[in-house]
Amino acid sequence: MKVLVSGASVGGPVLAYWLGRHGFDVTVVERAPAPRKGGQAIDIRGAALTVVERMGVLEQIRALRTTMRGMSMVDGDGNEIMRNEEATLSGGRFDSPDIEIMRDDLNRVLMEATNARYVYGDSIATLGDDGAVTFEGGWSERYDYVIGADGLHSNVRRLAFGPEREFLHHLGTYVSIYTADNFLGLDHWQTWFNAGEAGGALFSDREPAEMRVNLGFRAGVIDYDHRDVEQQKRLVQEHCSEVWQAPRLLEAMWKADDFYFDAMAQVKMEHWTKGRVALVGDAGYCASPLSGQGTSLALVGAYVLAQELGAEPEGAFERYERRMRPFVEANQALAHENPGQGAAPESIQRAANSITLT
Repeated sequence: MKVLVSGASVGGPVLAYWLGRHGFDVTVVERAPAPRKGGQAIDIRGAALTVVERMGVLEQIRALRTTMRGMSMVDGDGNEIMRNEEATLSGGRFDSPDIEIMRDDLNRVLMEATNARYVYGDSIATLGDDGAVTFEGGWSERYDYVIGADGLHSNVRRLAFGPEREFLHHLGTYVSIYTADNFLGLDHWQTWFNAGEAGGALFSDREPAEMRVNLGFRAGVIDYDHRDVEQQKRLVQEHCSEVWQAPRLLEAMWKADDFYFDAMAQVKMEHWTKGRVALVGDAGYCASPLSGQGTSLALVGAYVLAQELGAEPEGAFERYERRMRPFVEANQALAHENPGQGAAPESIQRAANSITLT
């Protein structure tokens, strides 16, 4: 059976790996011209650790985990007002079994584990009920299944289920992420700061000359083009001009070639499958970075869907939804538990382990 997967970040490669193990012929199409650089520190917890262990890449991922020594919070003048050498806001306690890893490091490991065909710089243009797909690049093919693992602004979801405004629930926050020179000399350290409705965090890990910059702000729904990077940078400039180190951080932003920007939002749908189409990860049930569980949801969702298709295609989509629904709901709830401060560690662990993988 032929399967087309749209999206090559986290869920896409995991689907490609497990579907390939079950004998499916898998093609992964990705709009970006090459594997994406940059991205935030992301977490693998609970059942998701089981998925990467069963893929045989757990130790490789552990070797690439962030090695933070701690974190601090500073005021508008850069004075330290809080310090923690036992945990960070992004990754939790250092003695936890959870793994914090940079998004591009995880993506590289997952892709190297697969044998699927990857097509970069292209996207689905039309999607028929019979599995017929035409691509923006001008070619066409027919597939038994089409799976959208293409993120919050999923093209597959739009084509198969309707416009994203029907499914996105805005959480009142926007975030940007990019790489900058480590002009502060951070050494395996996180520094957090706030300025009214804006704030951010600076991370430095294995590359001492670089740091990852996170700048964000609270705002209502903004009408912007999620593919117009210059427009997005202007939004960050407008809202984050008063944060600590703003002139240097914003100057670096305009030079960054790995800039990412998006709204904090959740995707809620009555069904993630329709006909030959299924959605995985953020495309179907984005929990938002505020939950800390987006990556784990994508890893587990891809594993469960591939497992059900491999066991028996008839009824696989229904079984996938039935198994995943409680897990998704538990993890999406984390974003609302303690607005502005994050869910309690106990709640995160309970949600991360709220599914049994067979």
